[in-house]
Amino acid sequence: MFVNRRQVIRGGAAAASLCLAGAAAAQDLLSPPSPLPPANPVPVVDPAPVANPTPPTPAVNPALLERAKAALQYHGNSIAYKDVIGIADFAKASRDARFYLVSLDKGWVTEHHVAHGRGSDPEHSGWLERFSNEIGSEASCSGAFLTGNLYDGKHGLSMRLDGLEPSNCNALDRAIVVHAAWYAEPKLIDTYGKLGRSEGCFAFSEDNLRYILAQLGPGRMIYADKLTA
Repeated sequence: MFVNRRQVIRGGAAAASLCLAGAAAAQDLLSPPSPLPPANPVPVVDPAPVANPTPPTPAVNPALLERAKAALQYHGNSIAYKDVIGIADFAKASRDARFYLVSLDKGWVTEHHVAHGRGSDPEHSGWLERFSNEIGSEASCSGAFLTGNLYDGKHGLSMRLDGLEPSNCNALDRAIVVHAAWYAEPKLIDTYGKLGRSEGCFAFSEDNLRYILAQLGPGRMIYADKLTA
């Protein structure tokens, strides 16, 4: 059952050979997906115009953006829609808006807060210290992800992710997904100076999640990394 889902999401990509079998462990972590019509892309809606004066466009680290574009080109056969990508800049602290939606065809950028995994920040400093692809690590992992099916899980509306690289190829087995969480609400920053931590998932506020899912949807790419100067 789980292998069939992997084959549907990857469209037959050969990258599965990079990972050790972990489907049995992941079956306990994933809630059954709601039946959804496959293949049709989620309509991408441009951000609503804002009143003048117009705030500055969020700036993505140029080196990270170029690395994401290179990954998009490299994995192009696996990624159906290349108009909008998500980029997580884990060189920034969780108190900063560090997840970017980038429209490659229309040129707009939006930024959002996102939580990282507790295994990446064991002392809960608010900074991601390391990545891990290991099952049970509860850490964030790096690299290019293919966005998959939407489903209703323990965190409500969520979106599956399939890792396309050796650094994140256990994402399905680890149930690394996009979801909303109370600990990812930006209001926590006013009190604690940081967000809470996930178990390796990309966790957003409820409002941000709805917007991000509307922009990405199945068949697009999220790229995560931490670049040091």
